[in-house]
Amino acid sequence: MKITVVAMGKIGLPLAVQFARKGHSVIGTDVNQNTVDLVNAGKEPFPGEAHLQEYLAAVVSEKKLVASTDTTAAVAQSDAVVVVVPLFVDESGVPDFGWMDAATESIGKGLKKGTLVSYETTLPVGTTRNRFALALEKISGLKAGVDFDLVFSPERVFTGRVFADLRKYPKLVGGINEQSGARGVAFYREVLDFDDRPDLVEKNGVWDLGSSEASELAKLAETTYRDVNIALANQFALFSETHGIDVQKVIDASNSQPFSHIHRPGIAVGGHCIPIYPRMYLWNDPSATVVSAARDANKAMPEHVVKTLAKLHGNLKDARVVVLGASYRGGVKESAFSGVFPTVAALTAAGAKVSVHDPMYTDAELTGYGFAPYHLGEAVDAAILQADHAEYKELTAASLPGIKTFLDGRGTTKDQNFAGVRYHVVGRAIK
Repeated sequence: MKITVVAMGKIGLPLAVQFARKGHSVIGTDVNQNTVDLVNAGKEPFPGEAHLQEYLAAVVSEKKLVASTDTTAAVAQSDAVVVVVPLFVDESGVPDFGWMDAATESIGKGLKKGTLVSYETTLPVGTTRNRFALALEKISGLKAGVDFDLVFSPERVFTGRVFADLRKYPKLVGGINEQSGARGVAFYREVLDFDDRPDLVEKNGVWDLGSSEASELAKLAETTYRDVNIALANQFALFSETHGIDVQKVIDASNSQPFSHIHRPGIAVGGHCIPIYPRMYLWNDPSATVVSAARDANKAMPEHVVKTLAKLHGNLKDARVVVLGASYRGGVKESAFSGVFPTVAALTAAGAKVSVHDPMYTDAELTGYGFAPYHLGEAVDAAILQADHAEYKELTAASLPGIKTFLDGRGTTKDQNFAGVRYHVVGRAIK
């Protein structure tokens, strides 16, 4: 089978490699020429994805995967097209379909009868049928569900462990009609393998949810649930700080009951999923007050952490404060919607002299974000740990000469490593 994967980003490229490793002929397309050149050279364009470099080099050398900037030409020679182009929402929660519409136009121009098109980018409910089906029909002159098949099948993986997650979690598929759904199920059964999961209600594999709308909602539901859960944990943390309670012990105790699962509290929730997808759901369902309140609660955490630092340290004016971690989570070089941005903004507003450290970023990259780079061993007055990188687990006061106050926003560090320092973990009683 010949497959086109549109967009060679942190999800699209591993998907293309996965399909190629299953023996299919894959064309990966991207608007970025540098990305295309690197893929064709068998070099990963971004670090941090387990096994990607090894697998990519192999499938490129075997000529199972090639990259191109010409999506239309690639689609014209393909049996299936998988779309993983990013979709963002603005501050008011309105989706920006610009990149998706442009990709859809390129696909439509090359679309031929008998092709399967699968959108994997997370979308508001109804978008596959009411936006992209109509656009593809208009551009190609073909009828969706008759001349070509169309499904929505959300990606359900975390960057850094995509290949493992592809095996671990069921692949959800929903077509715009029964024929499309059946075609989508057959396609994903050919290109994916699944781990045995006796804990699931059905056998692990490809699950047909019956419609593209149901599949769209499934992705929004699971990410929105996570956002609400984290917001609840964060509110428990704020309460615990003022009532002499260690919230993590409370959460661990609660989670010992088999029907409970409360996330850890944290300084902020970033990445492309958690801050964005609940807003997509709210675009469909603006009356969802629980979802709206959760988003507001999580968005407020960086400012709360800075206020807590000021309470512990004193006036932050002219204080040398380092924010540890530019990434939105540990082990992943991705700053999209990271808590680093509002944290730095709040510190700057408080008059602090702010710098940023991250073991995954160069000084030039941090400077490009508008940050002053910090190096462990340089003098500092206070620090906020923002990303739970493994490198920070053994961090000590000696790593931060002169430090007087350390605030751990992720529960990553060890108390005993900061003897003599005002040390606080979000969710513990403030001393």
